[in-house]
Amino acid sequence: MNLSKNQNIIIQGITGKEAKYWVKKMINYGTEVVAGSSPGKGGHYFENVPIYDTVKEAVKNHNIDTSILFIPPKYVKIAAKEAIEAGIKQLIILADGVPVHDTMSIINFAELYKTTIFGPNTPGMVFPGHSSLGIMPCWLEHVFTKGSVAILSRSGSLGNEISYQITKSGIGIAKFIGIGGDALVGTTFEEVLIELKNDSEVEGIVIVGELGGNMEEKAAERLSEINKPIFAFIAGKTAPVGIPMGHAGALIEGSSGTASSKIDILRNNGVIMADTTDQLSKILKNNFNK
Repeated sequence: MNLSKNQNIIIQGITGKEAKYWVKKMINYGTEVVAGSSPGKGGHYFENVPIYDTVKEAVKNHNIDTSILFIPPKYVKIAAKEAIEAGIKQLIILADGVPVHDTMSIINFAELYKTTIFGPNTPGMVFPGHSSLGIMPCWLEHVFTKGSVAILSRSGSLGNEISYQITKSGIGIAKFIGIGGDALVGTTFEEVLIELKNDSEVEGIVIVGELGGNMEEKAAERLSEINKPIFAFIAGKTAPVGIPMGHAGALIEGSSGTASSKIDILRNNGVIMADTTDQLSKILKNNFNK
């Protein structure tokens, strides 16, 4: 897993409309986008970034740490496996609506190559003041200001709101990590928490969760290993059973996965909980100014 702010990036699908918009934002923010790939567009450039027909060609010419996939859902499996086979060790899959069986195939394939997968349905990562890997509005300084808290979020929109509250608190953000909102994702809260345990840039961690699945509960089991203050906000306390709430993974099924059960488990494991996003700002101020 690479959570360093210094990453060389390839954009798969760089010639698409959405990719062009966000890649320009990323480059202007300082992200090292060293290559792009788009079949049939090899030899062209976008914002001075060379474009290759295949990821394999790009890897021959550049040192690449991470691929960001601006690829439609039905083609994600093909594109992900292309990047993995080319030797790229971390993928950020932005697409919402990737078929679950495709995601399972990608994760299993990635394990063979020891490749880290973020997503599907992740907004990516932000390292405030330095670089952005995905589709978060990194240029909004009232939302993303450099600081000492790491945010782990299943949601891009909630991640924006929580980032704003942390900036508002005066503490600021060391790094924002989008986990992804699908029912099945490659990298979990638990895995990122363990990675952040010895991260010298991070003094505290905020978990932004939601109803559905058991990712937050699994993370709670490992919190005793993390010698840093951990805060959390869980969305969806009033959500009905059986209806996805925004994300495919935000679905209560049976007796597990409710926001209330997640809140109780996290609180019982020492996490400082916020009932509202606005309350989080006040809690952070109180805890970091002791």
